[in-house]
Amino acid sequence: MNKLMKKIDMFCYKHPRFGIPNLMLIIVFGNLAVWFISIMDTTNTLMSMLAFSPGGLFRGEVWRLVTFVFVPEQRSFWLILILYLYYWIGSSLEREWGNGRFTIFYLCGMLVNVLFSIAVYLISGADNYITATMLNLSMFFAFATLYPDMSLLLFFIIPVKIKYLAILNAFFFVVTMLRSLIAGLGLISLLPLICMLNYFIFCGDLLMSYVRNYFRRARPQTINFKKTAAKMKRDEEKKPYRHKCDVCGKTDVDYPDLEFRYCSLCKGYHCFCIDHINSHIHFNE
Repeated sequence: MNKLMKKIDMFCYKHPRFGIPNLMLIIVFGNLAVWFISIMDTTNTLMSMLAFSPGGLFRGEVWRLVTFVFVPEQRSFWLILILYLYYWIGSSLEREWGNGRFTIFYLCGMLVNVLFSIAVYLISGADNYITATMLNLSMFFAFATLYPDMSLLLFFIIPVKIKYLAILNAFFFVVTMLRSLIAGLGLISLLPLICMLNYFIFCGDLLMSYVRNYFRRARPQTINFKKTAAKMKRDEEKKPYRHKCDVCGKTDVDYPDLEFRYCSLCKGYHCFCIDHINSHIHFNE
């Protein structure tokens, strides 16, 4: 996953205009619009026409490839709170990753949902209607991985770290999947797990580094500053720059006002610009 993420980061760096700005804002307003219309739709026709269905797709209803992300998860006023939470999470990820990387993350999640649903339909013949519920949950897990110690007010009163909410969600996530398997729902029971693929692609290495550090109870690296300074001096003599970001390739020569830092969690000495010091995939080799 490390190499794949480097390619994605390099693609986004070379194509700075790629991406959909304010993507979550578009999705939130789309959900609100569908919700308001569905209030008057007592037959539930609108929802069934927008949710993704492999059978509908093969009948030529190609709009389902996109419109399923606009189907709201709730039909009560709790939806407003849920959409606000998703907007806050999505916009935070967009600021952290950039438009391009966040757009790839969301599109990757959409693609996984669609492909797995089609595969289940072709194998078992069972048509199924899916929404963006699991996709949005993967976005929540990504946010919790990047900001594990951030607190949310549960019931607007109790501060709870988001990593604990993510662990609780993961527990119910696994229980729901196991109950579906026991109930004999077949391959569609694995949909929640498959839909987390985009999360594992973008955050898997960071998650594994947390797990390794937890079990090892790793201490900060002991650095021999004398040897390190000598090594850096030799490297500076060979290169036309002092610092170069291992993600985007920016140097202190091209960007003299940009701040550069070294990551203490990476194995070896790896330099990153201020834009990627907190969001890069850690080097383990």
